[in-house]
Amino acid sequence: MDIRDAEYLVAVADHGSVTEAARALFIAQPSLSQAIRTLERDLGVELFDRGGRKLRITPAGASFAHAARQVLADVERARAVVHDVAELRSGTLTIAVLNSLAADPLPRLVGRFHRQFPRVVLSTVSADGPDGVGRAVRSGECDLGLTELLVDQQGLEFRTVGDQEIVLALHADLAIELPDPVPVGLLADIPMIVEIGSRPRLPVNNIAVECAHRQSMWELVVQGAGATLLPRRVAEQELPGVVVRSLAPPEVRTVGFVHRPDPLPPAAAAFITALDETHGASVPRNARPAGDSLASS
Repeated sequence: MDIRDAEYLVAVADHGSVTEAARALFIAQPSLSQAIRTLERDLGVELFDRGGRKLRITPAGASFAHAARQVLADVERARAVVHDVAELRSGTLTIAVLNSLAADPLPRLVGRFHRQFPRVVLSTVSADGPDGVGRAVRSGECDLGLTELLVDQQGLEFRTVGDQEIVLALHADLAIELPDPVPVGLLADIPMIVEIGSRPRLPVNNIAVECAHRQSMWELVVQGAGATLLPRRVAEQELPGVVVRSLAPPEVRTVGFVHRPDPLPPAAAAFITALDETHGASVPRNARPAGDSLASS
């Protein structure tokens, strides 16, 4: 039985007449009669008693009609769900996020989208490095990925959110003899606090503390246990009272969202559209996440 068979059977059962059912379904009466007879032949039972002036449904037909009504109800619910998702009245959006971008810019971007589409459930998956973000997106585990970007031929597309300046954040006592900006070569001599599992790209050799929790890492910097590398916005907003120094040469990374070139699910497509409208995001094709992340950033 297909959906059409279920609709035909229920219509005839409800109207008690093939003629009335055909009129309600906007099909020819002979076509409907033939469809019912074909269904009976396929099932090997009579669905209607045709002995009187009016069709009467048989016990087998009544049981089958009950099942058909359930099928039609399930189909209608499925259509409603699809419509709600398409209209963004429901649905989910899963984003793979580079750990170092979880504090900024993720909250600002996701918060803006959630205010616009409050019924879409947002889910984030953490990734230690850009390669992890890329894998999660390519595999279909996540709809989008927020990561550091480099243009390359790897099958992903991206929307650029903007650039982040990476700065040195440290206690005032540690900054007394450091120049401003701090030459990158001096980082090797500064006691650093890094996140466990991070892959420093800059010369961070004097590691004082390896920390599993970013919030604890920041508090250690505030207390003077060492310095760390962070996006400027995070350093200035999340670490009160610390000294923030630029690097020489400046260390800047490009940040954006990667996605597969396939048609995006409704929620992901709406997110990218909102991103383009807000940021005037550039849309280079065939991009890949950068191969390394910045230390503790």
